[in-house]
Amino acid sequence: MARIVKDPDERRAEIIETADRMFRTHGYAKCSVEMIIREIGVAKGTFYYYFKSKPEILRAIVDKMLDQIVEMAEAVAGDSSLTALQKMEALLGNSHIGGDDSFDVAEMLHLPENRELHELTNIQTILRLSPILASIVKQGVAEGDFDVERPLETIQFLFTGAQFLTDGGMFGFTEPEMRDRRLAMQTVIEKALGAKPGSFHFMNPTWAMEEGHEHAHP
Repeated sequence: MARIVKDPDERRAEIIETADRMFRTHGYAKCSVEMIIREIGVAKGTFYYYFKSKPEILRAIVDKMLDQIVEMAEAVAGDSSLTALQKMEALLGNSHIGGDDSFDVAEMLHLPENRELHELTNIQTILRLSPILASIVKQGVAEGDFDVERPLETIQFLFTGAQFLTDGGMFGFTEPEMRDRRLAMQTVIEKALGAKPGSFHFMNPTWAMEEGHEHAHP
């Protein structure tokens, strides 16, 4: 049977998509390069033309995921029909930017062998998303909901702290301890941005109600 020849970009995208699916299905550690090659049905040399190792494929998956998150954030930030607080709710609701897929990728990044990529991903996430969030903060200042002198720098400090402290059980916090820190994070964000207390209730809706701090939606 003749081997199907595909455009290089199409073949690379196929490898990334297949590896992503198999990592989620079998687990990153248990999925070998050989399994991916068999699934796609390409020669080993063809595979290694595009990717030198499994971590390199994971990096491509992370880049693709981050591109999607940035695109989504830019669309929200550019929506002229939304207030700044509505945009923040769309992006930060439940303290999570992105979809459920990013949780699966995060689990792969937390493996010891991917520590360097994990740190690089955190840095790129902060650098690429901070300007978008800062533009929303500037809008909030103009609308009178925020009061902050340096939007970008403030967002970067907040984002970095949130990424590090709540990242994948790095500190070994229990679930109740993590919940308390997320509630504290909401308060810190509100104070740093000069927002009214409870303005960012959407970050912890369930927990806030359990603590007796339910706020009405605008």
